[in-house]
Amino acid sequence: MVLKPGRRLLIAALAALSLTATVACGEAEDDSPTQPINAAALLGPEAAAKGEPVRIGVVTGKAATGQRAVERDVSEATIEYLNARKSGIGGRPIELKVCDTTADPSTATDCANQMIQAHVVGVVIGSTSVAEAVWDPLHAAGIPTMLFAASDAPVLRDADSTFVLSDPIFSSVTLPLELAKDEGKTTVTTIVVDVPSALGLYSTVAPPLYAAAGVEHQLIVVPLDTADMTPQLQKLAKGDPGVVQVVGNDSFCVAAFNGLRAVGFTGLINAAGPCISDATRKATPKDQLEGMMVSAATPLGTDNPSMQLYEAVAATYGRDIDLTVPAGMSLFSTIVSFHAAVANITGDVTPAAVTAAIKGAPETAMPGAVPLKFKCDGSYYPATPAVCLRGGLIATLDDQGRPEKYEARGVA
Repeated sequence: MVLKPGRRLLIAALAALSLTATVACGEAEDDSPTQPINAAALLGPEAAAKGEPVRIGVVTGKAATGQRAVERDVSEATIEYLNARKSGIGGRPIELKVCDTTADPSTATDCANQMIQAHVVGVVIGSTSVAEAVWDPLHAAGIPTMLFAASDAPVLRDADSTFVLSDPIFSSVTLPLELAKDEGKTTVTTIVVDVPSALGLYSTVAPPLYAAAGVEHQLIVVPLDTADMTPQLQKLAKGDPGVVQVVGNDSFCVAAFNGLRAVGFTGLINAAGPCISDATRKATPKDQLEGMMVSAATPLGTDNPSMQLYEAVAATYGRDIDLTVPAGMSLFSTIVSFHAAVANITGDVTPAAVTAAIKGAPETAMPGAVPLKFKCDGSYYPATPAVCLRGGLIATLDDQGRPEKYEARGVA
């Protein structure tokens, strides 16, 4: 079966849905991010790196068209900031090697081989739908790899040299369970788009976790292009669906929101990050958007320390970086987290030494995702030792469908 471009993009977006999605801010006439008032104070004092460079790689998901073109610009600006203000790695300047996968598996493998041939000491993988094709050769070569999020089982289960900065079960299990507890509900109903990457966790990992928590989980699977979901959701009018979770892209979610309104549901809705866009805001009544809870990867679009630092780096070292693109802030957070774990490394900087430094680093605030913290010693989830973080961020939307505030949940 040949997938249409829109369906391929949706599957790619949902492949790492656990936490990669950020609540999109979108473009508005007077809603563009403002430059920080005092960038110098946010960036800290000058502390230039000196000596022989240390080479690290960044693999991006930039396609011929699309938002991820920002990733190269963000990586270059971030490395310049780390070299100028954070003394590089071990006091030595960071030399950047960038490769774009263009969302093609063979190109992704070639990117990995380029990194190996360039003798990088570590690789950060950005928002690409072919991350495993990059990861596999790097893993075989013993090069430490850090990703913002991952959904591939071999990646998550690697205890040797892989580090993932998000919780793979947060949005699908942990968060709905916490919201159900908050609301005094014993049921969670998930309305999910019918694509394999979105359904995976709900059919494998989720059932025993919901059962252990004593919460009933109802799964309503709906084809992607369904415009009217009222027939599928009609059964919700006959009982208490508890907390309702919606997982899909914006058009899918708008249809789900309309269907929920049509059957009279007025309870709490937990939406996945890709649900919320300007198209969603235009098509969804304000009273339904207000108070909606949305899982998020980074606190994009609000006045918080993470966003302020990102803005300061982009303004000082970047060139016309679009601050509204979620992939940009996710990559920024990953690169700065990689640096935080290895900044004080001593001796020869080799892939093995970098791996050991990351594993031995203490629990640290995750730059770009405050107030979350990360630690890469494999202790959070023994079954998936690559995971460096427990829990995630959740945004509460205002009546305009924009993040009003963020809080960390599921971190205990």
